[in-house]
Amino acid sequence: MNNPIEKWHKVLVSQDHSLLKSILAEDVVFYSPVVFTPQKGKSLTLLYLMAASQVFNNKSFTYIKEIINENHATLEFEVNIKGIEINGIDLITWNEEGMIIEFKVFIRPLQGVNIIHKMMQQMIENFTKK
Repeated sequence: MNNPIEKWHKVLVSQDHSLLKSILAEDVVFYSPVVFTPQKGKSLTLLYLMAASQVFNNKSFTYIKEIINENHATLEFEVNIKGIEINGIDLITWNEEGMIIEFKVFIRPLQGVNIIHKMMQQMIENFTKK
Protein backbone atom coordinates (compact mmCIF):
# COMPACT_ATOMS: atom_id res chain seq x y z
CA MET A 1 0.00 0.00 0.00
CA ASN A 2 1.18 3.48 -0.90
CA ASN A 3 1.75 5.53 2.28
CA PRO A 4 1.43 9.36 1.84
CA ILE A 5 2.90 10.27 5.26
CA GLU A 6 6.44 10.84 3.97
CA LYS A 7 5.03 13.25 1.36
CA TRP A 8 2.94 14.95 4.07
CA HIS A 9 6.15 15.60 6.03
CA LYS A 10 7.75 17.07 2.88
CA VAL A 11 4.74 19.36 2.41
CA LEU A 12 5.19 20.74 5.92
CA VAL A 13 8.88 21.45 5.39
CA SER A 14 8.66 22.80 1.83
CA GLN A 15 5.19 24.43 1.97
CA ASP A 16 4.74 22.82 -1.48
CA HIS A 17 1.00 23.12 -2.08
CA SER A 18 1.16 21.28 -5.41
CA LEU A 19 2.67 18.27 -3.59
CA LEU A 20 -0.13 18.53 -1.03
CA LYS A 21 -2.71 18.62 -3.82
CA SER A 22 -1.14 15.49 -5.33
CA ILE A 23 -1.79 13.38 -2.19
CA LEU A 24 -5.43 14.43 -1.59
CA ALA A 25 -8.26 12.31 -3.00
CA GLU A 26 -11.04 14.21 -4.81
CA ASP A 27 -13.56 13.20 -2.13
CA VAL A 28 -11.28 13.82 0.88
CA VAL A 29 -12.97 15.04 4.08
CA PHE A 30 -11.24 17.40 6.53
CA TYR A 31 -12.34 17.65 10.17
CA SER A 32 -11.09 20.82 11.83
CA PRO A 33 -10.99 21.44 15.57
CA VAL A 34 -12.33 24.95 14.93
CA VAL A 35 -15.05 24.36 12.30
CA PHE A 36 -18.33 22.68 13.23
CA THR A 37 -18.97 20.83 9.95
CA PRO A 38 -16.69 18.47 8.01
CA GLN A 39 -15.08 20.17 5.01
CA LYS A 40 -15.74 17.91 2.03
CA GLY A 41 -13.78 17.76 -1.20
CA LYS A 42 -10.25 18.39 -2.40
CA SER A 43 -10.49 22.18 -2.84
CA LEU A 44 -11.86 22.87 0.66
CA THR A 45 -9.44 20.43 2.31
CA LEU A 46 -6.55 21.98 0.39
CA LEU A 47 -7.62 25.45 1.56
CA TYR A 48 -7.76 24.40 5.22
CA LEU A 49 -4.51 22.43 5.13
CA MET A 50 -2.68 25.29 3.37
CA ALA A 51 -3.93 27.71 6.03
CA ALA A 52 -2.97 25.29 8.81
CA SER A 53 0.49 24.76 7.36
CA GLN A 54 1.01 28.54 7.55
CA VAL A 55 -0.36 28.84 11.10
CA PHE A 56 1.76 25.94 12.39
CA ASN A 57 4.84 26.88 10.35
CA ASN A 58 7.21 27.87 13.13
CA LYS A 59 10.40 26.36 14.52
CA SER A 60 8.65 24.92 17.57
CA PHE A 61 6.34 22.62 15.55
CA THR A 62 7.36 19.00 15.83
CA TYR A 63 5.77 15.60 15.56
CA ILE A 64 6.63 13.75 18.77
CA LYS A 65 4.91 10.38 18.12
CA GLU A 66 3.79 8.53 15.03
CA ILE A 67 1.67 5.40 14.87
CA ILE A 68 1.28 4.16 11.30
CA ASN A 69 -0.45 1.03 10.06
CA GLU A 70 -1.81 -0.19 6.73
CA ASN A 71 -3.88 2.87 5.81
CA HIS A 72 -4.07 5.03 8.96
CA ALA A 73 -1.64 7.29 10.77
CA THR A 74 -1.83 9.03 14.12
CA LEU A 75 0.70 11.85 14.30
CA GLU A 76 1.01 13.63 17.64
CA PHE A 77 2.48 17.13 17.53
CA GLU A 78 3.56 19.98 19.77
CA VAL A 79 3.84 23.64 18.87
CA ASN A 80 4.19 26.91 20.76
CA ILE A 81 2.09 29.75 19.35
CA LYS A 82 2.17 33.13 21.07
CA GLY A 83 3.42 31.56 24.30
CA ILE A 84 0.77 28.84 24.39
CA GLU A 85 2.01 25.24 24.46
CA ILE A 86 -0.32 23.36 22.11
CA ASN A 87 -0.56 19.60 21.81
CA GLY A 88 -2.51 17.89 19.05
CA ILE A 89 -3.08 14.87 16.88
CA ASP A 90 -3.48 14.49 13.13
CA LEU A 91 -5.50 11.38 12.23
CA ILE A 92 -4.91 10.59 8.57
CA THR A 93 -6.56 7.87 6.49
CA TRP A 94 -5.65 7.01 2.90
CA ASN A 95 -6.98 4.71 0.20
CA GLU A 96 -5.25 1.90 -1.73
CA GLU A 97 -3.73 4.43 -4.16
CA GLY A 98 -2.07 6.32 -1.29
CA MET A 99 -4.43 9.30 -1.56
CA ILE A 100 -5.58 10.90 1.69
CA ILE A 101 -9.34 10.40 2.10
CA GLU A 102 -9.77 11.71 5.64
CA PHE A 103 -7.82 14.18 7.78
CA LYS A 104 -8.90 14.92 11.36
CA VAL A 105 -7.18 17.36 13.69
CA PHE A 106 -7.56 17.40 17.48
CA ILE A 107 -5.99 20.16 19.60
CA ARG A 108 -5.67 20.96 23.29
CA PRO A 109 -5.82 23.05 25.51
CA LEU A 110 -8.80 25.36 24.95
CA GLN A 111 -6.55 28.46 24.78
CA GLY A 112 -4.68 26.72 21.96
CA VAL A 113 -7.91 25.98 20.11
CA ASN A 114 -8.96 29.63 20.48
CA ILE A 115 -5.69 31.10 19.13
CA ILE A 116 -5.62 28.58 16.24
CA HIS A 117 -9.23 29.44 15.39
CA LYS A 118 -8.40 33.14 15.18
CA MET A 119 -5.24 32.58 13.11
CA MET A 120 -6.91 30.05 10.77
CA GLN A 121 -9.75 32.48 10.14
CA GLN A 122 -7.25 35.15 9.06
CA MET A 123 -5.30 32.72 6.83
CA ILE A 124 -8.44 31.42 5.11
CA GLU A 125 -9.61 34.99 4.48
CA ASN A 126 -6.18 35.76 2.97
CA PHE A 127 -6.25 32.66 0.71
CA THR A 128 -9.80 33.28 -0.50
CA LYS A 129 -9.01 36.91 -1.39
CA LYS A 130 -6.25 35.81 -3.78
